[in-house]
Amino acid sequence: MCGIYVTNIPFVEEEVKNKLASIQFRGPDNTGIQKKGDLTFGHLRLAIVDLDVRSNQPMQFEEFTIVFNGEIYNFAAIKEELIALGHTFRTTGDTEVLLKGYRQWGEKIVPKLNGMFAFAVYNATSNKLFCSRDRLGVKPFYFSWSNGKFEICSQLRPICQNKKLNEAAISMYLDCTYIPSPFTIFQDVHKLPPGNNLEIDLTTKRYSISKYWDLEPVKISKLTYDEAKEKLHELIQDAVKIRLQADVPFGTFLSGGIDSALVSSIASKISKEPIHTFTIGFKDPKYDESKIASQFATIIKSQHFETICKPEDIMKLIPKLVSVYDEPFGDSSALPSLLLNKMAKQQVTMALSGDGGDESFLGYNHFDWVSKFKMLLKMPYYLRVLTSHLLIFDVLGKRTEPLKRILKTKSKHDFIAGIFVGYNSLLKNRNLDWLSFYNGFKKKSEDLHQATADLNIKLWLENDSNVKVDRASMAYSVEIRSPFLDYRIIELARTLPVSYRYQKGRKKRILRDILKEYIPEDVFEQPKKGFSVPMDSWIRNELKEEFLQNLPDAFLEQVPNLNVPKFKKMLQNHLNGKQDYSSYIWRVYVLSKWYQEFGYFKK
Repeated sequence: MCGIYVTNIPFVEEEVKNKLASIQFRGPDNTGIQKKGDLTFGHLRLAIVDLDVRSNQPMQFEEFTIVFNGEIYNFAAIKEELIALGHTFRTTGDTEVLLKGYRQWGEKIVPKLNGMFAFAVYNATSNKLFCSRDRLGVKPFYFSWSNGKFEICSQLRPICQNKKLNEAAISMYLDCTYIPSPFTIFQDVHKLPPGNNLEIDLTTKRYSISKYWDLEPVKISKLTYDEAKEKLHELIQDAVKIRLQADVPFGTFLSGGIDSALVSSIASKISKEPIHTFTIGFKDPKYDESKIASQFATIIKSQHFETICKPEDIMKLIPKLVSVYDEPFGDSSALPSLLLNKMAKQQVTMALSGDGGDESFLGYNHFDWVSKFKMLLKMPYYLRVLTSHLLIFDVLGKRTEPLKRILKTKSKHDFIAGIFVGYNSLLKNRNLDWLSFYNGFKKKSEDLHQATADLNIKLWLENDSNVKVDRASMAYSVEIRSPFLDYRIIELARTLPVSYRYQKGRKKRILRDILKEYIPEDVFEQPKKGFSVPMDSWIRNELKEEFLQNLPDAFLEQVPNLNVPKFKKMLQNHLNGKQDYSSYIWRVYVLSKWYQEFGYFKK
């Protein structure tokens, strides 16, 4: 787990050092800078496998130079292939395997890789730079391009100097709470989409992007439920096992949910020693899962650590959130994620998480909305519109506005998109043309649940969940590995009938039935709270002054395309306890803090 940097702009070494220093948290164990022809390579290392300096980067072999961020979990098998072909190795890590694999197979090495990765490898003979990003976008990859001059980096801050704001991206953020790839908040700076390669020809000063992996059209397996459960169980066990390869202390993140409980249970069976488990709790029982997590820990006999997240903790973490996330990031669960990694770092350098299970196994609450919308689709559109007009806003203190918008949704695809961009908007003028980059969800499956899961994987997983986990862990130099993001599990899950994964009142059915082999059902069937913070209450009470001070009219009027009167009414209604608009208030507040951090607004 590291930070990478490559450029053909002739910066002096001190300038490159300063750029890397701004994201030093990604790799505190070594900073490496090398020039190769017209290129400058930079690397920040967080040593996890082969801690020796021989595995420091940039790494060279013959005419090839590489910088690599991530982990290749099947590197041992690839190494055996290369040894059989005559290669020898001086390290025990995966970087040398990746470098020599590229030397042997070129870009055909990428489909062989099972891991999370973003790398750039230079061929001095062809004068080309080949780059790749993992299938699910676990590891970040940013690049700027202007008239053949480029910078590549694991984070945005080192390469955003003198760049103009991308106003369209700010609108995307206000709708989604994040900025989806390939866009960034700056013009001329892009994210390389997951499952894609980037090749730069340094002679012609041109680049091309090509896709090597994507979700395939769904073909339902003929496996029986029991056969599917056994096959999936074996695959999850292997995904956990290969992610336990490390030369540093490790643990697992354990919430009150199915996914982290299953990962932790399997890891505890594989490990020869009791594993470390880590949990965040809240004083508000509506949000607290620490008691359930503690029960899990007792059953699997882990060494368990927990901490309670309080409003004052949030206040202390807000500067960290703005400084390490680079772009505005409006998912408030990033805050407990930061606190969790801060706690874990005191004991371990690597941890497994349950991220990715909800996407493939239909665990989110919005899958229940999908079931209800299936019923609504049976009603003619004009009747749905009529029904929406009959609904009175704010009936018995409940907002009916989202339901009105759902009733007026014309197509199933518009409904699915609405789950992720919202049925209400803070914008004066909404333009969702950028969603065309994600239209694949319309074509892969006729099933409404699976189509929703596909957009969940391609849009939300990369741009929200993976960004949250990467930055929160890197902020404290911790590596997170997520077995459910093994592409083999993603691919298998999509072939299973929806009924294997989702039943009314029982989401993630197949995972629950696997978990029963480790933890009694009456323990894990307790109500799930979700990994979120009581922001609605905090905005009205403990953090009220903080929010009001950072949302002045002078800032709000500066935000392009923001419907200021609408937002101010939302804020007032929230503070008065009429409705919960905390998600909208939080994202605008984070944007304000980002504007201040990057010098676009001063209080």
